[in-house]
This record gives sequence, C-alpha cells and structure tokens, in this order.
Amino acid sequence: MDLKVTSKVVLVTGSTAGIGFAIAQSLASEGAHVYVNGRTQKRVDAAITAIRSHVAAAKVDARVDGIVADFSSSAGAEAVIAKLPVVDVLVNNVGIFEPKPFAEIPDADWYRFFEINVMSGVRLTRHYLTGMMKKTGAAFFSFRASRRCRLRPRWCTMG
Repeated sequence: MDLKVTSKVVLVTGSTAGIGFAIAQSLASEGAHVYVNGRTQKRVDAAITAIRSHVAAAKVDARVDGIVADFSSSAGAEAVIAKLPVVDVLVNNVGIFEPKPFAEIPDADWYRFFEINVMSGVRLTRHYLTGMMKKTGAAFFSFRASRRCRLRPRWCTMG
C-alpha cells in the first residue's frame, strides 16, 4: 500500500503499544519519519527499537524517533510542540480508560479522562493545523477506541 507518506514527518500520540504502535509501525514501513510517543522513556525506547527492527527487516528507508510526554495536563502538549514544532501528519491516538462501573467514576476521573482523551488532541491539532493546511498532503487523524456503556458498562470512559 502506498500512503504517500515517504519522508513525511508524522507524530503518533499514544504509540508505544496497541493501535498507536501499529499505526506508527505501518507509517514507518511506508517510509515516513515517525515520532512515537509515550509516558515513559523505557516504553518509548522499546517501541522505537521494535519499529526500527521491523523497518530494517522490510528494507525500508525510514526514521523513527520518540518523544516522552504525559498528556494529563497542557505541559505534555507543550513539551511535544517544543521538540517537534512542525509535522506533516498528526495522529491523535492517546487515550485512557479505567474498567469500573459508570456510577463509581468520580468527577475528578472524568476530568482526567477528558484532559487526556480530548484536550491533548485539541491542543496538538490547534498548534499543527495551520501549518498543515499550507502543505499539500498534510493530514490529521483522531482515533478513539470507543466503547458503548450499554454493552460494556465497565469501559465507558473511552471517548
């Protein structure tokens, strides 16, 4: 598949595991310069190593770097923007949840979920969008692994 991302700078938030990791690995396999993101250096380094190994085995010319940032406050987005002021593709993938009954989730937890699951994407998109709109082939994506409270009442904190 040719996603036309060769040499494009791509930021994938929440990309040290799961869907975000798969997205980062796929885009690197297409030749993009991918920045993975996670909350700890250890997890970011592990993701970088795994993706670089996969790309090398596929004989693809791609760069993979990482940015450690915790999006539980605006400081996380600020740290990412300071290290990576311009991107061609933004994938807002970061998201958290806690598997507990809806009625037991206090307001403080809802605010934390909103800060990470929604506001991180708002802050990054607000910063990157203007520059991306001036470029041909720039794009942004926001992913959330949605859950239905009716079907999975313990997982209703995913956006």
